[in-house]
Amino acid sequence: MSDPRLRDIIGGNNDENPTAEIILFPSDAGVKINGGRTGAADAPALILKQLLKLTPHPLHAVKHTSFLENVRVRDDLTCSGNVENDQELLGEVVAESLKKGAIPIILGGGHETSFGHFLGYAEEEKPVSILNIDAHSDVRPLKKGKAHSGSPFYQAIQHPSKMCRSYNVAGINPSSISEEHYRFVKNQGKCLMESETTLPAVVKIMNDLSTENLMITMDMDAVNQGQAPGVSAPNSSGISASLWLDLAFEFGKNPNVTSFDICEVNPAFDRDHQTVKLAALTVWRFLLGVALREGKKK
Repeated sequence: MSDPRLRDIIGGNNDENPTAEIILFPSDAGVKINGGRTGAADAPALILKQLLKLTPHPLHAVKHTSFLENVRVRDDLTCSGNVENDQELLGEVVAESLKKGAIPIILGGGHETSFGHFLGYAEEEKPVSILNIDAHSDVRPLKKGKAHSGSPFYQAIQHPSKMCRSYNVAGINPSSISEEHYRFVKNQGKCLMESETTLPAVVKIMNDLSTENLMITMDMDAVNQGQAPGVSAPNSSGISASLWLDLAFEFGKNPNVTSFDICEVNPAFDRDHQTVKLAALTVWRFLLGVALREGKKK
């Protein structure tokens, strides 16, 4: 009997003009600068390895498989440890992907990944709204002039291209955001605490942003550490893994979502690959959502 895995399908038909590109970004130098625990640089390759072991959805096998055949993997990025240079390199790769009409799916890395992700839109001069699922707002200024894992959205908002139309975040741990940062984010878009983070609430944010390109970023530390222990900054409260996966599926289904990243998985502190496997399933759910999309971008 046939028992196909994603490793047997991805890239099978269309490596030159993909509908999506999975881009590995093995950087955690920004985590070190931010004073966090390093190890996230090892996550991209491990997430991809677990993802490729999964099967297409049995109830949607035709659509899921046909979409996956046109997904390309980019595992050729080498990070130097210079955060700014590495972010610029990622931006160039994301811009290439956007130009082709593909959906970039970036596997981080520390959350410095997301500014490199945004730079792809800046390079292509594509206005974008950002939606982040995260326990932290990540709008800290640079440290001694250096970018880091806590500054990506401050950098995007302040970027001279003015391509960041709004910044929205859900899943915030109220003990991890200052009043000043909260006000700053509220001036840019929506800011939902973890107790306010429900599927309908996040879908409403997406619907309110329906005329924009929408960049999604999911930081694994938004999930309760009992279900996601292997992260750079463990979260003793957090949202459930079930909600997290439902969000990934809804992001995939939304035709206005034009790119996606997942960050801050830290295998050095994982337990039986639990968090890495959750990250792989997150990407699987996003890919399934894209495969089942109805209609086109508004």
